Amino acid sequence: MLRAQASRLARPALLFARDMASATQLNLPDLPYDYGALEPVIIGEIMELHHKKHHQAYVNGANTALEQYQEAQHKGDVSKMIALQPALKFNGGGHLNHSMFWQMLCPPKEYEPPAGALEQAIEAEFGALEALQKQFNAKAAGVQGSGWCWLAFNSEVKNLVIATTANQDPLQPTTGLIPVLGVDVWEHAYYLQYKNVRPDYLKKIWEVVNWKECGRRYQEAIGK
Repeated sequence: MLRAQASRLARPALLFARDMASATQLNLPDLPYDYGALEPVIIGEIMELHHKKHHQAYVNGANTALEQYQEAQHKGDVSKMIALQPALKFNGGGHLNHSMFWQMLCPPKEYEPPAGALEQAIEAEFGALEALQKQFNAKAAGVQGSGWCWLAFNSEVKNLVIATTANQDPLQPTTGLIPVLGVDVWEHAYYLQYKNVRPDYLKKIWEVVNWKECGRRYQEAIGK
């Protein structure tokens, strides 16, 4: 169910709204671990606030926008439908991005480095995991304001790339980029623990990256 929702939400806002016109309400997914499971990298207080408050707000906002969109669609109010696009994109993207983000993390005790096809792709494109981390962190640290940094498979040229998106914008399949790993660089993801020093957060988060999940996403991407 969650992957089906994510597939719809990853499309441009207008297509998303069209496809969701008769959809049931979105729901906040459970985390695959306890709130404190990522400590000491991310403290439990951050995870609980991030999940229960911030992600829930995106779910609520998306459901409200969808309800209003469905009503406008029923009435044939095209102006209202167009006006709802930013809310659908922001809240729908927030739900999609966070639903993936939770799966892309794991407790430190379960950490395993990249393996198989993904390890080979990282080495081919970046030389080594450490080089990927350095380039990724530089891009992520440079995001102005709030946004996300991604390791993505470029389905057009068949290689891994690092990309950023602003606010809650999701990666769009229309660009050919398929998310393999995403890191939230909104301040609510780290401020209680790392204050305003985003590079410290970025340095530590690699200790809780769920490379098994990233590898699964990569295999799925190259199989398309």
